[in-house]
Amino acid sequence: MCALANKQSGLEIYLRLLSYIKPYIWAFLLSVFGFLIYAGTQTAAAKWLEVFVDAIENGQYEYRGYLALGILLVFFVRGVGAFLGNYGLTYVARYVVHFLRRDLFNRLLVLPSSFYHQNSSSDLLARLTYNVEQVTGAATNALKIAIREGLTVIGLFGYMLYLNWKLTLLFVVIGPVVGVVVGYASKRMRRISKNVQGSVGDITASAAEAIKGYQVVRIFGGTESETKRFEKASQRNRQQFMKMVVTQSVTTPIVQMLVAGVIAVLTFLAMEPSLVEQMSTGQFIAFISAASLMAKPIRQLTEINATVQKGLAAAHSLFEVIDTDAEKDTGQHAVERISGRITFKGLGFRYEESARDILQNINLDIQPGETIALVGKSGSGKTTLANLLPRFYDQTRGELLIDNVAIGDIPLTDLRRQIALVNQQVVLFEGTIAQNIAYGSLAEHSEEAVLAAAEAAHVLEFARNLPDGLDTMIGENGMLLSGGQRQRIAIARAILKDAPILILDEATSALDTQSERHIQDALENVMRGRTTLVIAHRLSTIETADRILVMDAGQVIEQGSHRELLAQAGVYAKLHSMQFSEQQQSVAQDGHSDQFTQGENS
Repeated sequence: MCALANKQSGLEIYLRLLSYIKPYIWAFLLSVFGFLIYAGTQTAAAKWLEVFVDAIENGQYEYRGYLALGILLVFFVRGVGAFLGNYGLTYVARYVVHFLRRDLFNRLLVLPSSFYHQNSSSDLLARLTYNVEQVTGAATNALKIAIREGLTVIGLFGYMLYLNWKLTLLFVVIGPVVGVVVGYASKRMRRISKNVQGSVGDITASAAEAIKGYQVVRIFGGTESETKRFEKASQRNRQQFMKMVVTQSVTTPIVQMLVAGVIAVLTFLAMEPSLVEQMSTGQFIAFISAASLMAKPIRQLTEINATVQKGLAAAHSLFEVIDTDAEKDTGQHAVERISGRITFKGLGFRYEESARDILQNINLDIQPGETIALVGKSGSGKTTLANLLPRFYDQTRGELLIDNVAIGDIPLTDLRRQIALVNQQVVLFEGTIAQNIAYGSLAEHSEEAVLAAAEAAHVLEFARNLPDGLDTMIGENGMLLSGGQRQRIAIARAILKDAPILILDEATSALDTQSERHIQDALENVMRGRTTLVIAHRLSTIETADRILVMDAGQVIEQGSHRELLAQAGVYAKLHSMQFSEQQQSVAQDGHSDQFTQGENS
């Protein structure tokens, strides 16, 4: 992860946050103008009070009409200023949040696979939702109060200087004291805010896992442990939030007491004849009123500190992701369509956090149109080897060539256009069956091509029985479909792409025997004429492969055709014998079960 955001101070982060305002600087300036009007009316109200008192004292009752209109004008102008300020700043702030959320999401789409191994999806979703909204507080409410009340304080302070600069200087005395109090509170609240946002990620993770895995939770009696886990995360969130409230609740009264102390001293000194001898009664009352009016904006300015610190902590967490380096894409060798030759030369790979090699010294030359099957126990490196082709990871040693071109020299977009993938864990998106088959760049295909792919993958067999056929909505990740139906849609998607390289990672694992037979026929048709890597545990599905590679501890320990490997009587032969025996036992048990059922029925 990039450390840029970690090195930035609170001011730098806030200025970076405000840089998102640039496209809408006109609306921001409009809001500043509105708040300037609003602040001016506060000073105008104090001035009105001065004129009003002096008019009464001097018996100038003929001015009462002007004074009445004056107070109406002050409040009308204040309303206009408040509207312009609030609307303009909210308009800008929501665009700031929108663009910040967009930048975060766009960055998530191009981050390397290693990033997702180090960060939970729940934490990332919390940043995309909760943390971004925390930034709204700093970009909207805090900024609005800072500008509006800040300008009000400046206006009132200037007016007080005009009336009596000696008394006004008392306010300058408490400035450093208030600064120290607010500075200490800022550091503490920012630290606590970061903990609060982290605890929200814990809550999201706990809830998401319990909700998604509700069947496992109930079957294995995990209700109590999940409840305790969620309660622990929620309690931590509550405790951190209360720490912030305590800090804020202590800071605000201290600042208020400092301001009140100054006003008290002003009241006392205002009775000193030498200080007020040149002031009229109206000016004296206006001065005290202006000093009192400053108490509220000063209090609000100190209270926004908590909002600002929460926003800064949230912005820090967002910029951490935005500043993370995207996938390396330095390829300059553009390709339209490859023949499908793949070459591994002394290839090795290890994860950044791993102390051992996942793949070691892989040497392999795959010809165009050849079908290669990868078998071996879990953790042997099969899926990792396949994941190097679309560059979800980059090899740490050796070379990986496609059509004799180093894979790193091909732009990622061009490279991935050459590859179709069917995972064991099928990923579908909320929408219709047709939309999931013609997903992404495949959406440009004709309806006839989508129908042909659906038929080849035996999707139409079940889609015809659905209310809207291929236009049936399938819910989140295809939750309204069975595992086999979801996998057929994924296979149809791969068929529609018609890429020269096909990766099948346990593509028939979720299918029953009858469906697997149909899909196997479809896969054999789609595999013809293209280079195919098949990862399989069931050896019966890859007996027709051109070559079978047996992997163990990241190395290829055996390779050859099905017959050749059986003749070698090595690891593959033992695996095949073991699975063959298990299948025979399963068939025998099924037959016995059928006979038992028939006997019962008779």
